[in-house]
Amino acid sequence: MLGSAARGRNGASSTTIPSLLCAAAAFIPMALGHEHHEDNIPEGETVSADPIDSILWAHIFVQMLAFGVLFPLGMVLGIIKNRWHVPLQVLSTVIALLGFALGHMHGGRQFIENNVHAKFGNTVFFLMIGQVVLGAYLKLHLEKGIHGRIRPVIRMLHSINGKAFPLVSWTQMLFGGITALGFCQGDHLGQCLAHFIMGSAFIAYAILLTLLLLVGQLWLRRTGRSQEFFDSVVIAAWGCVNTFTEHRWGTAWVKNDWQHTTMGVVWWCAGLAGVWLSRGRDGQPQRNFIPGFVILVTGWAMSAHPQELMISAMTHRMFGYTLMAAGLTRIIEICFVLQDKSGVSEDGRATHSFQYIPVFLLYASGFLFMGATEEQMALVSRVGIDGVAYILIMYSLAFLLFLFVNMLIYVYDRSANAPTGAKPNAMNGRARGTEDARLRDAGEFELEGLMSDDEDEESAARRKLLKEDDEPGLASPSTVGRNSDRVA
Repeated sequence: MLGSAARGRNGASSTTIPSLLCAAAAFIPMALGHEHHEDNIPEGETVSADPIDSILWAHIFVQMLAFGVLFPLGMVLGIIKNRWHVPLQVLSTVIALLGFALGHMHGGRQFIENNVHAKFGNTVFFLMIGQVVLGAYLKLHLEKGIHGRIRPVIRMLHSINGKAFPLVSWTQMLFGGITALGFCQGDHLGQCLAHFIMGSAFIAYAILLTLLLLVGQLWLRRTGRSQEFFDSVVIAAWGCVNTFTEHRWGTAWVKNDWQHTTMGVVWWCAGLAGVWLSRGRDGQPQRNFIPGFVILVTGWAMSAHPQELMISAMTHRMFGYTLMAAGLTRIIEICFVLQDKSGVSEDGRATHSFQYIPVFLLYASGFLFMGATEEQMALVSRVGIDGVAYILIMYSLAFLLFLFVNMLIYVYDRSANAPTGAKPNAMNGRARGTEDARLRDAGEFELEGLMSDDEDEESAARRKLLKEDDEPGLASPSTVGRNSDRVA
């Protein structure tokens, strides 16, 4: 019976996935045959002045649901080998295909044909279909002959593609926002790249810190390295890149070139120092303040950037203060909360509430920096949103992503790191005692009409003694004596 049930489930899955592939194949000719109208786009622009219609809004929200929520959740379910992984990924793919179709059916605002969102969207589409094909092959459980040799390779490709898909989805959603507003063109491209890459890097760093805080402490101990070693290596590498890319060498130094370049120099210098300090005298992993101090100094430098618009200056200043707070709280966490220890507890499961503060501030820093480009600031100023409201919106987005990441980690942790040999819940014992007392009271209530007045008094005394017996502690000799007298 179990075998037939398993075959039934596999058969249903084998039927569903090819049907999904056929549906995907039906969407491809429609997408390739779609004509992009550009007659309303002014010369030199990338979008028309038409408003975004309801179909395009539906495309935006449907794709955010599929790529921003369901696919990452399905990835986590796949890592823990949950039975809902395949159904959820099938549903996500169907929703994504619907959104793909809506993106080619909209009216209203027009876009140039070779925009970055459309180009990268085709790549995302084929990666998604490739992931479905790889998953369908693995679901068939073909392990004989040549399949036994290629199955491990297919499994590895499926795993890598699935884990990289949230990063691909994040990139595509950023491209979608940029394309919808016609930003990051011409002279604004370099500044856009700096803000979105650096802001995304802060958010990625925050996600990694969240992972290490909640489920990565034991992994860190197995590596034999402190967390500051890895942080300092990344800081040093990023500083080297910034040193040679923030200024076009051979041209005049303009605007903030000096600040950006010297910031890169500070990063790789401090990163090297952090790597050195990550080892103690005996060679054991050692915590240090360097990464937190680098974040603090970077926030101070960013808060002093000159800006043309008042709202831009306010946003950059708040970004700098937030980043400074993240660095300062990180130093306090290491030096005073943890006192140079790797974690709060030996088993790596306990956390201190203070440890969440620098992590969240890094989320907020990333959103503030991504939302502070010149074109975004000009748009917000034209709309009439004041700086305080805009900053609160960025903080709200940071809270939502912070919540979602913690929820995904919780789903993984509940399955992968479930505590073994847990102590029985004390409530169970109390509940059972309460249930026994309730049964005794019910029995006495049913016999109440058959008892005399003397028996009622005796029953009341018996209930009183039984309640005393239910309380924790040893029975006293006087209680035993009274029970014996009553029996006599």
